[in-house]
Amino acid sequence: MRNSTLCYIERGGSYLMLHRVKKENDVNRDKWIGIGGGFEEGESPEECVLREIKEETGLTVTGLRLRGIVTFVSDRWETEYMHLFTAFSAAGDTAPCDEGELEWIEKSRLFSLPIWEGDKIFLDLIASDHPFFSLKLAYEGDRLVSAALDGKKLGMPTHG
Repeated sequence: MRNSTLCYIERGGSYLMLHRVKKENDVNRDKWIGIGGGFEEGESPEECVLREIKEETGLTVTGLRLRGIVTFVSDRWETEYMHLFTAFSAAGDTAPCDEGELEWIEKSRLFSLPIWEGDKIFLDLIASDHPFFSLKLAYEGDRLVSAALDGKKLGMPTHG
């Protein structure tokens, strides 16, 4: 079981997104995702996400908010518990990232980018200011096969 973090840093209607194009054996290869990564020994979720943001972007964030826990189950990858955050303020200038290309993306454009189907579900939950949630996403390969919010099965997403 793997523990990770992911943060959507907001600035004026946009999120800082990472286009994962630099690592060959990357589960997120060619996808656009938020900023985050795996826990180091002894880290809390907040310590992990703040470290990952600094390492991947050079930014220092404030206004950090834990939004939910996302459980990823896959037929190809180890089960993962992802601690999902948002942040509304970032100090500093973005630095080059060794995992991909960083870009501020308008929220209205997110679903037109290559992102995981399950990400659309939690991005909708964040956008609607849904209270803290537990979301379980099951994948077969790159295909989302089931989703459950707070223990209740969801219908499959219909985003275009």
